[in-house]
Amino acid sequence: MISEPAPGDPFEALGDPHRRDILRLLSEGDKPVRGLADALPISRPAVSRHLRLLKEAGLVAERAQGTLRIYYLRDEGLRAVQAYLEGVWGDAARRFRLLAENTAPADD
Repeated sequence: MISEPAPGDPFEALGDPHRRDILRLLSEGDKPVRGLADALPISRPAVSRHLRLLKEAGLVAERAQGTLRIYYLRDEGLRAVQAYLEGVWGDAARRFRLLAENTAPADD
């Protein structure tokens, strides 16, 4: 049985290409749903659903500007993902270096 990912999982949120596109667009500046939908090949309701998942994962936030909801990147959420990846990569790089230093070159 496959369990459902926990709500708010940033890696689950990053697993969808449309959500990654939304993050890329928001990295260029804050935008309303309509601005995001105009730049993507999906509907406004679909963009809204993706934004809800990104908000639950702590990667984006919103603020009211008149009747618009403006979305922007949350530095804290993105830093948490970055720190995790750097930790994993750092461990892998250390293991690779240890293996490389302790492996005798093959004789030709």
